[in-house]
Amino acid sequence: MAESSFLHRAKRALTDPRHDFEVFLNKTANWWSDETFIKLKYWALQGKRLRIDQPQTFIEKQNWLKLHDHNPLYTELADKYRVKAYVAKKIGEEYVVPCYGYWERVEDIDFDKLPQQFVMKCNHNSGGGVICKDKSTLDIEKAKQGLQRCMNDDFFKYSRVWPYKNIQRGILADKYLDDHTGTELRDYKWWCFNGEPKVMYCTNKGKDIYENFYDMDFKPLDISHGFRRFEPEIEKFPEFELMKGLAAKLSEGIPFVRVDFFNVEGHVYFGEFTFFDWGGMKPLSDEWEKRIGSWITLPDNETKK
Repeated sequence: MAESSFLHRAKRALTDPRHDFEVFLNKTANWWSDETFIKLKYWALQGKRLRIDQPQTFIEKQNWLKLHDHNPLYTELADKYRVKAYVAKKIGEEYVVPCYGYWERVEDIDFDKLPQQFVMKCNHNSGGGVICKDKSTLDIEKAKQGLQRCMNDDFFKYSRVWPYKNIQRGILADKYLDDHTGTELRDYKWWCFNGEPKVMYCTNKGKDIYENFYDMDFKPLDISHGFRRFEPEIEKFPEFELMKGLAAKLSEGIPFVRVDFFNVEGHVYFGEFTFFDWGGMKPLSDEWEKRIGSWITLPDNETKK
């Protein structure tokens, strides 16, 4: 006999009460102030108290910045479409992934005008979207439905990641990047502190996540988000120093930001700015939390909006 949904939920609540609390928290997101929501979300995910009043660690300072560093520029930088013009001006158009189109409504998209391969996503959230490797096999109606769900997603509401709050929503179609290795495209993510890159980690775009962390001399670091490392160890690639210099330019004047790049057969493309690594919700080891936290200099004056 099938277990009733009520009994299933009751068992889930007893075995994983923090998960159920997170579901409740998201359903009641409008009830809470930003600070209260962030603290409750952290407890739901990590089972620990988050200290923001006197931040010292990497996680604590990231969440302090969520609440207090509201530079209007961050809205432009978090916008996956409008950031392209900023990056082109800052480091050069050759590092910007070509864009085939931008629409403010799903119903305005003309798929006939798109090439056979493309990546389509919303400009205001994280994740989701459409990866099209062959338009002749694409279920367009299903793609539209998925994009509409993304358009309806209020990423700020459920994360309190401030740079996403005021983005004017839209959909963009970018060039499909393929390095022709037959494997998943890798991301190269740089942790930067006021224009100084200090850590780079390489990760993949697949279901099973791998991460390898390196210092600025490409020596492996024992930093981990809890995922496995690529094996064998990644070798230093020729574009490492170029990416490092580009990350430094793009992160100037920002207390902490992650700058992401792709490397497609030696061509470096900017990926995105991420102001809070894993949403500021995935702590590292105590040693690295303290060390990286010491690299972040918090602004003297709060900029609120």
